[in-house]
Amino acid sequence: MFELGQLRSFVAVATELHFGRAAKRLNMTQPPLSRQIQLLEQDLDVQLFIRTSRSVQLTPAGRAFLVEARSLLQQSEAAKQAARRAAQTNSGSVTVGFIGATTYGFLPRLVTKARTELPNIDLTFREMTTAEQIDALVFGRIDLGLVRPISDQRKIVSACVMREHLALALPLDHPLAVRRRPELAQIDGEPFIMYSSEGRYMNELLTGAFRSAGIQPLYVQQMSHAQAILSLVSTGMGMAIVPEETRNACFDNVVFRPIQLGPRVAAELHAVWLPNNRNHALSALRDLIERL
Repeated sequence: MFELGQLRSFVAVATELHFGRAAKRLNMTQPPLSRQIQLLEQDLDVQLFIRTSRSVQLTPAGRAFLVEARSLLQQSEAAKQAARRAAQTNSGSVTVGFIGATTYGFLPRLVTKARTELPNIDLTFREMTTAEQIDALVFGRIDLGLVRPISDQRKIVSACVMREHLALALPLDHPLAVRRRPELAQIDGEPFIMYSSEGRYMNELLTGAFRSAGIQPLYVQQMSHAQAILSLVSTGMGMAIVPEETRNACFDNVVFRPIQLGPRVAAELHAVWLPNNRNHALSALRDLIERL
């Protein structure tokens, strides 16, 4: 099988139609250049050039092969550049902001994958609220954020990386705990631990779903984080609706049941970044997150 060096020699001779000039162009002497052409013709089992003492001309086979040879050399150069870009991209460091809700499932999956697929990228994680992450992006303190959907984007790119079902969290001895799929109407007027205004996204998501269903649970406490909400559920103070992966918080006295709040109601997680961020390692991490 012919080699790239033979292709380069052939293209040089085919372009110059002169062995001496082609050898000079390739920074080599004429004998080894002639040898490369001979080996290539032997491999192909065709004559590529008609040589006389005064001229060098391409044969019909040579003219056909020239088109393919140039294409192969271009492809090899593109492959080399792609490998170099990958080597630059898959090394470096990235600072990632995240909300606490990602720690129940998404963030551990991301870290595990990154350690395997991006071992040369150093990741630094900082827990922040969504609003804090947006400010940190703008001022360059983080490269990428994992947030709830945002409305004020300020030239920030936002991509949904996960849509998570919601679950009803109940005290172990609650009557609804024995039902496999409680209905949303069954929580009307029941003691309920709600997300506070600091957990704005989940607060608005649940409030809108309750309004659409025409129900109103009895809010006995309002907390900003799912961990705090579940801790109160475990005491029997009330029930709550939380993203499904929070079941990994492992409260012994809490059971989780799927509940339908509406055909399109789910908790979204978005990755956000600045489009002008020049950190080469960021694109590799973004690709990994999209695959997750």
